Amino acid sequence: MPAIDFRSDTVAMPSPEMRQAMVTAPLGDDVFGDDPTTNRLMEVAAARMGKEAATFVPSGTMGNLIGIAINARSGEELIADAESHAFFYETAGAAAVCGVQIRPVPTEAGVMSPEQIAVAVRPRDDPHQPITAAITFENTHNRHGGIVWPLDALRAASDEAHRQGLRVHLDGARIFNAAVALGVEAADIAACADTVTFCLSKGLACPVGSIFCGSRESVQDAKRWRKRLGGGMRQVGVLAAAGLIALDQMVDRLAEDHANARTLAEGLAELPGVRCDLSRVQTNLVFFDLDTMAAPVFTEECARRGLLGDWAGPKRMRFVTHYGIDAEDVQSALKVCEEVLTA
Repeated sequence: MPAIDFRSDTVAMPSPEMRQAMVTAPLGDDVFGDDPTTNRLMEVAAARMGKEAATFVPSGTMGNLIGIAINARSGEELIADAESHAFFYETAGAAAVCGVQIRPVPTEAGVMSPEQIAVAVRPRDDPHQPITAAITFENTHNRHGGIVWPLDALRAASDEAHRQGLRVHLDGARIFNAAVALGVEAADIAACADTVTFCLSKGLACPVGSIFCGSRESVQDAKRWRKRLGGGMRQVGVLAAAGLIALDQMVDRLAEDHANARTLAEGLAELPGVRCDLSRVQTNLVFFDLDTMAAPVFTEECARRGLLGDWAGPKRMRFVTHYGIDAEDVQSALKVCEEVLTA
C-alpha cells in the first residue's frame, strides 16, 4: 500500500494531462529563445502575475537568488523576515554568491509592518553601515505556518519599502495558495513587488521548475544571472508543457488542499499530546507541536505505519497537503497519528 506522504507539496506527482503534454510538446532551445512551449508559458505566467516578462528557472531557490542579485548589489543589504526561506533555507546564497547581506527582522506571523521596515532601513549618510537596497516578502509564509498576508498589509509594507527607496522581491513560491485563500488574483498580490518568483513544483504539481517575473529589463538581467548560475537549459519545453497545464487546471483545485489541511489540523488538535494553532492553518501547511514525544521519534513511528511527515523542531511537526492527497487519506493519517501517540 503506498505511503501517505505529507512531507511537502513538492512530492506531488504530475497529472496524466501534464505527462501527455510533456511527451507531445513542440521543442526548441530556450537559451536561444526559440522553444515555443517555454515561450508560451512565459507569456501566460507573466500575464498571471501582471508583469511584463518572465523566465523559467530550475528552482525557487534560484529564482529568489536571482531576485536578490538584481535588486541589490554586492556590499548592500536586503531586509527579510527572520524566518524567511531566503534567510533560513537558501544556504547563505545571498552572501556567498551575490555578496548581499541579509538583515533579519523578527515578525509575529511573517507579516512585516511599515514601521518595522522604516526602522530596519540603514541611514544612508553613515559610512559605517551598508546601504539598504531591497526587501523580500514571503507569501504564503512557510515557517509561520503557511499564513497568508492580508492584501492591505502587503500593500502597506510595499508602499513603505518603495517610499524608503527599496526594491521589492516577492518569494511567491505558493502565491497561488495565497490568492485562492484570499479570493483574489495572483496578480493582485504580485503587484506589490517589483520582481516575483513562484513555484510550479509545489501545489501546482509540476515535476520541476519555478518562474521569475518582472519588468522586461529585470527579466533580461535575470537571464544573465540564470546563465551565470548554470540554470540555462535547452529543450526545457518538456517541463514548460506541464507548467501550462498547471496554470490552466491546477490553481482552483488548491482549495481542496486547503480544506484537507483544515480537516487534518482540526483532527490533530483533538489528539492527546498535540497542540495545533488553528488560526495559522490558512492554506495547505499544518504545523503542530508534540507534548509527550520527540518529533523525530514521532516521524519514525508514523513512517513505519505508512505515514510520512517532516519534523520542524525537537517537538514540532509539519504536514503538507497536496495533489494526490484526498479526504480519505486525511482520515487514515489521523488514525495513524492517534495510534502512535497512544501506543
